[in-house]
Amino acid sequence: MKLIDFRAFFNKELTDLYPKTEIDAFFFRTIESVLNLKVMDMFTKADFVINEEKLAILQPIINRLQKEEPIQYILGETEFYGYPFKVNSNVLIPRPETEELVSWVKEVFQSENKKLSVLDIGAGSGCIAITLKKELEASSVTAFDISEKALVTAKENARLNNAEVNFVLHDILSDKPIEETFDLIVSNPPYVRELEKVEIKNNVLNNEPHLALFVEDDNPLLFYKHIADFAKTNLNRDGILFLEINQYLGEETKQMLLQKGFKDVVLRSDLFGNHRMIKANF
Repeated sequence: MKLIDFRAFFNKELTDLYPKTEIDAFFFRTIESVLNLKVMDMFTKADFVINEEKLAILQPIINRLQKEEPIQYILGETEFYGYPFKVNSNVLIPRPETEELVSWVKEVFQSENKKLSVLDIGAGSGCIAITLKKELEASSVTAFDISEKALVTAKENARLNNAEVNFVLHDILSDKPIEETFDLIVSNPPYVRELEKVEIKNNVLNNEPHLALFVEDDNPLLFYKHIADFAKTNLNRDGILFLEINQYLGEETKQMLLQKGFKDVVLRSDLFGNHRMIKANF
């Protein structure tokens, strides 16, 4: 089958499930991953013939997209902040708003050009911890996660990106004391309330780990409260706490941090104007 014909087939199979822009994105990611072809090749190599071996790989990808599986899980890879990351159903797929959080951290710390001790709470794929290690090279970076399976993936991503990160199995809700202290604590903890499930697309709701996504409606700041208490004990003098937050609970999160004694608490919106990040000193 020629590449141009495969694109028509790809579109036909998915047109009732996704908008055209999303199908195009799926298509280009797929041919790059499986055929090692770029977007421009669609125009310069439209007559490229896909052999039977490759077609046998491509058809199951279409089948899984029809079941609304995330393309990142299907291909087993994604990109975050320009770095490659392996992903699977044990970890959340990194989001653009988390890249914005990392950019904010860089904005604050990069000019200092000193060795920082960094902690990422809730490592997942390792995207925050690994990226901060790459971008703030002099820093020592530790990352906690409650999931052993997530840590396996995170360690694989650290090797993939040649980044030295100390991954630790730890439940932040346990309040188990940790002696080490840090200049920077950053976290993207579970913050989606059960009542917000109606807003979540099926490809996320049915595939990504709920342990890393959801909190109970009656205690939506559960993780933030524990992280704040941990930070009060484990932040160094002049240390800073950065959090990705629920866009609907920005003011509530800010007030909670102020009540716990944090100062200079700043809410920041993402590119879509939603309160998604918060920074606080203690």
